[in-house]
Amino acid sequence: MFDVIIAGCGPTGAMLAAELRLHEVRVLVLDKEPEPASSFVRVVSLHTRSLELMAMRGLLDRLLEHGRRRPVGGVFAAIPKPAPEALESAYQLGIPQPVVDRLLGDHAADLGAEIRRGRALTGLDQDDEGVTVELADGERLRSRYLVGCDGARSTVRKLLGVGFPGEPSRTFTLMGEVEAGAPPEEISARVAEVRETTKAFDFRPMGAVYRVVVPDSGAGAEQPTVEDFRQALRAVAGTDFGVHSPRWLSRFGDATRLVEQYRVGRVLLAGDAAHIHPPAGGQGLNLGVQDAVNLGWKLAARIRGRAPETLLDTYHAERHPVAADVLANTRAQVELQSAGAVRALLTELMDLPEVNRYLIEKIIATGVRYDFGEGPDLVGRRLRDVELNRGKLYDRLHRGRGLVLDRTERLSAGGWADRVDVIADPAAALDVPALLLRPDGYVAWAGDRQQELDVHLARWFGEPG
Repeated sequence: MFDVIIAGCGPTGAMLAAELRLHEVRVLVLDKEPEPASSFVRVVSLHTRSLELMAMRGLLDRLLEHGRRRPVGGVFAAIPKPAPEALESAYQLGIPQPVVDRLLGDHAADLGAEIRRGRALTGLDQDDEGVTVELADGERLRSRYLVGCDGARSTVRKLLGVGFPGEPSRTFTLMGEVEAGAPPEEISARVAEVRETTKAFDFRPMGAVYRVVVPDSGAGAEQPTVEDFRQALRAVAGTDFGVHSPRWLSRFGDATRLVEQYRVGRVLLAGDAAHIHPPAGGQGLNLGVQDAVNLGWKLAARIRGRAPETLLDTYHAERHPVAADVLANTRAQVELQSAGAVRALLTELMDLPEVNRYLIEKIIATGVRYDFGEGPDLVGRRLRDVELNRGKLYDRLHRGRGLVLDRTERLSAGGWADRVDVIADPAAALDVPALLLRPDGYVAWAGDRQQELDVHLARWFGEPG
């Protein structure tokens, strides 16, 4: 019997498996595909918050080797405004998705997660003690919990019967990477003309290929062909630019849907299985990875008997509103593509640093604040990678444990020392005397009193050992 079975070995499922293995949870990951995708070379953007999480787990340097840093200015609705001074150090990373899939899958496997590919989940049944899953070949497996990380068409979500309300697609778009036969200067001039009136259109060079974004009727098959792209380009731009030799092609709508519950008993949902939205701002993969890091330590704590049942309830309470905000901002970005006057006004407003920062932080997820109750503004927010007397903060979080960062040199983790580390550093770059950091990098408490700290240690990490 496993502690957790995860359906889906994409970035969300792999990251969750790794987080659970940091706490020695027995994990099985099932994926219906026999092999990881390798021909689908879509470039994705890892945003600032996701990159911070990767740094916390010692993965950032490996990702940086395969990606290209990009500024965060212009991420909201592709409005070309540089980032304000407060975000000058922030960046996003353009990286092929198969590389992200491989690195996170290898990370989970290196930590001891068992990954079985070519195994499709077709049934589930849960009781008070656990979950039984049935696979396409008739095999039945048992675990204490099941997490559906199996994408927008999630089998787990459908079998669970949880509501998935939202708005259907009203517009459709083709996106892909292709080679083009037309001369570059001719392409550049025509693209500039079309962009004047059609903000939902783009055709930009990405090395040896062009990244294409073009409005579509949505009448074709789910998997488009290069001829579909030619027809759409001729309709919008008056030319197909001689496109050929596609690297990848996709068709998507602007549907937005969010599950009513992230958890039903011993079954939980994460990533695209819990929420779908247009790709505006490139937030989907990031949202799923952040779901995984929020859930991982909580589920592990429950399995190891170190947390009350209510800790798992905070997963829905924290992540559902974040996803709702992403759905709202992606829908707004889609609307801004065709709302010329409103887009022009917003472009002017983004000259105000406060407005620009607020909108950028929606995309890069550094503006998220969970409701932990009363306390300084820092409580409920993620903590930046602060300088310590010896090194930097994120280097001390690789094991996925809680952390007390104490400038007073008077506090201790007491009976929670088996799951919470303490760094006593009077030189730490903090605006508070001390703080308690959860394993996902969010500040759970700030102050200077041991009695207060103990209350919050018990709240997040269970009874003392």
